[in-house]
Amino acid sequence: MKRLALTALAFCLVPAAAFAGAARHDRGKHEEPKRDRTMLHVDLPTRIEQRCNARAMGEVSRQHADMRPEEVVAYAFGDPKPGPASVTAPGAAVRSRGHWYRLSYHCRTSPDGMDVVDFGFELGSEVPRQDWAAHSLVP
Repeated sequence: MKRLALTALAFCLVPAAAFAGAARHDRGKHEEPKRDRTMLHVDLPTRIEQRCNARAMGEVSRQHADMRPEEVVAYAFGDPKPGPASVTAPGAAVRSRGHWYRLSYHCRTSPDGMDVVDFGFELGSEVPRQDWAAHSLVP
């Protein structure tokens, strides 16, 4: 009886998570989230940079537990280098907890720029506050 109760409990818990993921996946092109529909109206190079900046914040947060990225500026210390469905930002910066840090990343997306398929980054040193304005970095 105890085993039956545990099996029933597992059946109730697992499908909820599975169905939630399936529901998102099943939407496909028919019911894309509003965020995705909006991004499709942004020109491709900007879309790629925005998706890659968002990935940069996520990766920095995951790999550096003490950081809480709030913003990425891909052009802070140099122009990003766009490629076909990619961008390399050797002079980027990321803001975390009110401080800016140098950041370099390379990002490759799907051809439509909607999904990041490859990403690598290197986090650098903190940018001194007196240098912020010269690099379009806001408090």
